[in-house]
Amino acid sequence: MLTIARRSQDGTGHMATTTGDTVNQADEGAGREPVAGAQPRYTRRLSDKILIAFHHACDQSDFEVAEQLLHILEMMLTRRPLTPDGTRRRNMESLVAAHERLWHLRHPHIADDI
Repeated sequence: MLTIARRSQDGTGHMATTTGDTVNQADEGAGREPVAGAQPRYTRRLSDKILIAFHHACDQSDFEVAEQLLHILEMMLTRRPLTPDGTRRRNMESLVAAHERLWHLRHPHIADDI
């Protein structure tokens, strides 16, 4: 059994007892509606998140998922850009590096011979 003391916004303390897993305060606010007028805070582009998911799949040795994520990333990066932001070259270098990583993971015995 775990007892939690939490201070509310008006400064009063509330005591609660729980027998299960606790939920942190960041998780509690996850389902709340956004405040009117507030802009959503995106820290990464969708293509960056897909690349991160690709590397995570590689780390987990899930090469089928990694390959599918790579195809999605390639589709996103090779289509006509929505905004000319000048990052196309860096994006393509990341795509090539991702292809190389997947190839080396699938062919580890060949990489030793080179």
